[in-house]
Amino acid sequence: MSLSHLPPLLPAPGSYHVTGTGRYTSAFAVSELANACFAAVGQQLAELMQAGGLSHDQQSVTVNQRLASLWFGYSFAAQGWDLPSLWDPIAGNYPCGNGWIRLHTNLPHHRAAALKVLDCAADPTAVAAAVAAWDGETLEQEVIKQQGVAAYMRSRAQWLAHPQGRSVAREPLVHWDAPRRVTLRPRPKASASRPLAGLRVLDLTRVLAGPIATRTLAGFGAEVLRIDPPGWDEPGVIPDISLGKTMTCLDLRDQTDRHRFEELLAQADVLVHGYRPGALDSLGYTGTTRTALAPNCIEVSLNAYGWSGPWAQRRGFDSLVQMSAGVAKAGAQWAETDRPTPLPVQALDHATGYMMAAAVLRALKSAVLENRAASARLSLARMAEQLAQTPHHLDSPALHAAEADDYAREIENSTWGPARRLKPALQVGGTQMHWDRPAQACGSAPARWSTA
Repeated sequence: MSLSHLPPLLPAPGSYHVTGTGRYTSAFAVSELANACFAAVGQQLAELMQAGGLSHDQQSVTVNQRLASLWFGYSFAAQGWDLPSLWDPIAGNYPCGNGWIRLHTNLPHHRAAALKVLDCAADPTAVAAAVAAWDGETLEQEVIKQQGVAAYMRSRAQWLAHPQGRSVAREPLVHWDAPRRVTLRPRPKASASRPLAGLRVLDLTRVLAGPIATRTLAGFGAEVLRIDPPGWDEPGVIPDISLGKTMTCLDLRDQTDRHRFEELLAQADVLVHGYRPGALDSLGYTGTTRTALAPNCIEVSLNAYGWSGPWAQRRGFDSLVQMSAGVAKAGAQWAETDRPTPLPVQALDHATGYMMAAAVLRALKSAVLENRAASARLSLARMAEQLAQTPHHLDSPALHAAEADDYAREIENSTWGPARRLKPALQVGGTQMHWDRPAQACGSAPARWSTA
């Protein structure tokens, strides 16, 4: 199968219906990108439904612009209780000797790495004082050496001249490779209302892009089984992204759990993972091994800084990529301030997540029509380039926060308490998104598939 003929996944404005009003105001066209990414999912689902005989004609795609933008934020509203903070107290932007740097300390080992380098107390004031004495790029490098994560704020020009920026700019938005024969399992429960019913999706992703991809697939009926290490948690994040999923845990360094993981992988139709290049290999699961275990499984993956260049192995998150790739600096110039000004939402994560879901659907369509499919790779850094190239064209009132009418009336009985969820932003013909499971805590279910 030649991959050069594949049309781009992102649709052009005007090729889908848009309803609703409201847009994020930003230096970048965030709401325009949100519309396009939701539409990409819808168009690929419509094509898959037609290819699989679930519709006679390709269904129309409708995106609610207001809701699409809001889904790029937080979709979960606790009712009568409070969510924990999304951020560790030390995480944030700090002025350094030659600009600004962002420290990401939500995970304990990342926090420990930053504090080890700074040699200061675990207190924002102490951290600020320590950071002020550092050259930003040097501090970034030292934190990375300690297996932490940090990002010095660069301008767009600095990023595009940087070896990593140049490398990422040459990458496609969705990189397709390793096409191979794939024979999909029958899914007799699939229907026009639940087109992905019976599809088994193994989710090995963390905040936020990968979980958004699998949450999207669950919204059309896929069975998503997310595997975390024992004891893993992402307070404040999990209620938003575990919607529709079965949340389990396995230790891939334990032989019994490895055997169970291999059984689950062998039975999966789709594998979505967010490991850095080579990370799965180090656990003994190379691409060759994964194909041998699951020859008919479609694979879609992502990383932070791209799949080529000197930073391909670097850990990262949306907020860090915004600093590295010039997004926060351009935002500061737009806002006429000297402080980093990030996007109004973590748009790189969300856009990448929806595009990963679209890539899964395209690969499934290929398997249906040709009995062949390729793997897809995406990155947050490449999505930053896509955002930078997306023109502003929306003219509607500024969008600030969700209102009561933006949420579904039904109460979602999550692990933590009652909540309301944003109404879906995407409709494909008469097919509506809905989720069969409320948000669940990590490790709350056994490691098994429920569908036959």
